[in-house]
Amino acid sequence: MGKKFTFYPEGVCSMMIEIELDGDKIKEVVFTGGCNGNLNGISKLIEGMKAEDVITKLEGTKCGFKDTSCPDQLSKALKKALAQA
Repeated sequence: MGKKFTFYPEGVCSMMIEIELDGDKIKEVVFTGGCNGNLNGISKLIEGMKAEDVITKLEGTKCGFKDTSCPDQLSKALKKALAQA
């Protein structure tokens, strides 16, 4: 059984990110709010990946003129989850 974490993103459309880790691997990610199709697609693509690999790929991604994005906020959420695991 994995450990579950909840993260509340800032500066983006999504309102909550729920993460389940199995060790250092991503078991499941669920976004509340935001661009449903894109975020569901990202969630499916990263299942089974090491959290550090996802952080490396998504960190710093921007959405339009914003300084952050849902993928960037996911990288922050994963960092926090790893620190608490």
